[in-house]
Amino acid sequence: MKIRIGFGTGALTGVETQESFRLLVDELERLRFDSLWVSERLAGPGPDPVVAMSMAAARTERLKFGMSVMVLPGRNPVVTAKELSSLDVLSGGRLVPAFGLGSPRLAEHQAFGVAREERAGVFDEALGLMRRLWTEDVVTHHGDRFHVDDVRLLPKPVQQPLDVWLGGIAPSELRRVGRLADGWLPSFVTPADVRAGLATIREVADAHDREIEAEHFGVLIPYVNEPIDEEALGFLRKDRPDLNIGEMVARSAQDLAPLIERFVAVGASKFVVVPFAPMADITAELEELSAVVRPLET
Repeated sequence: MKIRIGFGTGALTGVETQESFRLLVDELERLRFDSLWVSERLAGPGPDPVVAMSMAAARTERLKFGMSVMVLPGRNPVVTAKELSSLDVLSGGRLVPAFGLGSPRLAEHQAFGVAREERAGVFDEALGLMRRLWTEDVVTHHGDRFHVDDVRLLPKPVQQPLDVWLGGIAPSELRRVGRLADGWLPSFVTPADVRAGLATIREVADAHDREIEAEHFGVLIPYVNEPIDEEALGFLRKDRPDLNIGEMVARSAQDLAPLIERFVAVGASKFVVVPFAPMADITAELEELSAVVRPLET
């Protein structure tokens, strides 16, 4: 099983300026990280994921890139399919698309213009339409929310098929992964969560005559560079008072390796490490991370 480790910008990494984002991308390429993952928060300081991935593609030759995750409900699926297909072509097939329903925060999902109770239905239909646009010559679709006649989307993605990753750990999200996804990348989970989630995903996939590759299961792992502020991370215990936060968040960059190994033991092989606080020195921190996690890759 191939172990691959990428880096995620999260929401607080301090790479929102032109200079800092360029430096981050350049150093990830130099240090041979597998991938860069950019978050999406309309109300946050981070750049739009398509814009950020486009800059990353233009400055690199081998680094893959994805979004963790792009909110699909509220987007025009034809326009989004065109954007992402174009990005895959212009990057030489380095896009790793990952989608979600969006943040539970009211302001975030209101900004996308889709009622919370409607997001799941919009998501499922939009994703199905995008897959058809990426693979079929001409597409006609009349669904509950989207209607197109004789649409021909070009260019097609370099990657055929263009694998789609989904996140989430709730029962409905796990079932959606089993029904629709090519990969799973949850966040804020423990090894036990991943073991149970994989069982559910595989059961649902089998029921729908689908198979997800064994190497397409991953985890987004936050880490801190100082002692964990138990009060600041108290939200993780909101519904899980007995949670050991160290099973979900690495207590230092050095603690990433043993935590990753515990996730590998339950079936995960793709990882995205995310700093929980802004990076004071991008180069130094990435070099430390590389020394810790790159030896784990196989």
